[in-house]
Amino acid sequence: MTSTVDTSSSPAATVPSGLATVARAPRWLRYALLAVGLAVALWLPNGLYPAVAVDILCWALFAVAIDLLLGFTGLMSFGHAAFWGTSAYATGLVAIHAGVPFPVAVLAGALVAAVLAVPLGYLAVKRTGIYFAMVTLAFAQMIYYIANKWGSLTGGENGLQSVPRELFGLDLRDEYYFYYAALPIVLLGLAAAWRIVNSPFGRVLVGIRDNPARARALGYPVHRYKLTAFVLSAFLAGLGGGLFVMGHRFVSLDALHWTTSGKAVIVVVLGGIGTLWGGVLGAAILVRLEDWLSYSGFETIGLVTGGIFVLVVLLFRRGIWGSVAALAQRWRASRRR
Repeated sequence: MTSTVDTSSSPAATVPSGLATVARAPRWLRYALLAVGLAVALWLPNGLYPAVAVDILCWALFAVAIDLLLGFTGLMSFGHAAFWGTSAYATGLVAIHAGVPFPVAVLAGALVAAVLAVPLGYLAVKRTGIYFAMVTLAFAQMIYYIANKWGSLTGGENGLQSVPRELFGLDLRDEYYFYYAALPIVLLGLAAAWRIVNSPFGRVLVGIRDNPARARALGYPVHRYKLTAFVLSAFLAGLGGGLFVMGHRFVSLDALHWTTSGKAVIVVVLGGIGTLWGGVLGAAILVRLEDWLSYSGFETIGLVTGGIFVLVVLLFRRGIWGSVAALAQRWRASRRR
């Protein structure tokens, strides 16, 4: 079996324009963008309240996980809060009862989320379109109900409180220092997502997204590829959820609620579906906006963020990152003429 899907006769079966534009950019420009991104990541807790900077990291990882499934596999999940929240609870429980360094607890939570994704994904990927979205939403609500009723383990409506974050005796009570301790985990997660979508496996996912019947005819086990993408996406979402509970040292049922999944989807659409890095930009914008509105005493935050989301959808149909990438691509094409 070949390792990639032949897409030469199908113009649609290509990597989404935002990612393709970056991939086709000159090497020096790609390195420059990478350097700028790293510089911004290192500066972030100095320009913002460190707790907000930590939230941006967590939601960026969550958005990239959603985009891996939506933008590159064509599966819209409204139930990824199940993996974000399950990992948050598992991470908190491991940190409380095992007393391990926080990266170990976060990894344990992400693994629990990935294991949970196997049976859920096995049933969900057999459906497509709105049916897949509704199945994932139903499963997520089941997990929410279980967590609510299993108060002896999860704390019920009170959640888990005073979650410790240890790292070989280092004092991480200050959010500023915790940000830099969590940053390498996020960067590794983002690098893993980049490697996935730029591998032969990622090319197959794009081919399945655009023409599943053709991919199946070429001999690719479509359901198996979708399930693998689903599990990988759950693992990345779990990393974000584990870091989120460590950042707040608290987890509640809100982490499992369907609105958490909806917020992650909004972040992806805001940044640009299928751009990968658009989720990072969307997370930074949305989290910073919510923090600013909350600090200003504005109570109907959802009204403002919803209005901005509508404007972005109407004015930037490819999202912010996708629209900028498309403009850059047209500018480069005009220079060749």
